[in-house]
Amino acid sequence: MYYELRTYTLDPLKLADWLALYQSHALEVQTEHLGKLIGFFTTEFGEANQVVHLWGYTSLDERMERRKAMAADPRWAKFSRRNRELGAVLKLQSRVLRPTGFSPLQ
Repeated sequence: MYYELRTYTLDPLKLADWLALYQSHALEVQTEHLGKLIGFFTTEFGEANQVVHLWGYTSLDERMERRKAMAADPRWAKFSRRNRELGAVLKLQSRVLRPTGFSPLQ
């Protein structure tokens, strides 16, 4: 199993607007295409104004195929356009993680 950890740093004045936009226009599309949402979080301490989500994949090839299908979905294009217009995202960091043999997530 592989996990993708995506961290978005957002404009603090637009965090609530971004979460509302994501929930209404992206969550369903991503869940449909990407499959296994492990968790979706906001930061409380440390670097503030971040949204973090974690997705699970059986392989890196599966991740590529799922993201390619999502990119072709017109609903995703609509969200992407609204996301750019909102201008809330200041930084995106994406990491692909592989669990150790003793990790509870496999």
